[in-house]
Amino acid sequence: MIAYIGLFISALVAATILPMQSEAVLVGLLVDSPNSVFILLIVATVGNVLGSVINWYLGRYLLRFKERRWFPGSGPLLVRAQNWYRRYGRWSLLGSWLPVIGDPLTVVAGVMREPLVPFLILVTIAKGTRYIILAAVTLAVF
Repeated sequence: MIAYIGLFISALVAATILPMQSEAVLVGLLVDSPNSVFILLIVATVGNVLGSVINWYLGRYLLRFKERRWFPGSGPLLVRAQNWYRRYGRWSLLGSWLPVIGDPLTVVAGVMREPLVPFLILVTIAKGTRYIILAAVTLAVF
């Protein structure tokens, strides 16, 4: 049970803007107990998607602070991100699994008022598929 909680927390934190690697935790658990692959995939995916929902909520309420000095994105940077999202739209959320750009993309989706249900569907597909592929490669190698 502790392993599942650890995986969930690492996946959740990894999906936020904080640095964390849930993939290493998942691989370690898959190698240690390959019989629970389905449960490990569910736990990792749910944790990672929940972390992205936190980003989405932050994005929804972030703009009210854009005039503050500590605001994380400058005016031009924010405009560029919004224009990028307008151009590629919600389908860009399929890239939410990508390192470096995936987490900020989920924040921008919140800023752009992406409805929660399509957000959840696309992010779950992206992040779940990443974990499935990682598990398949891990089990094939080990």
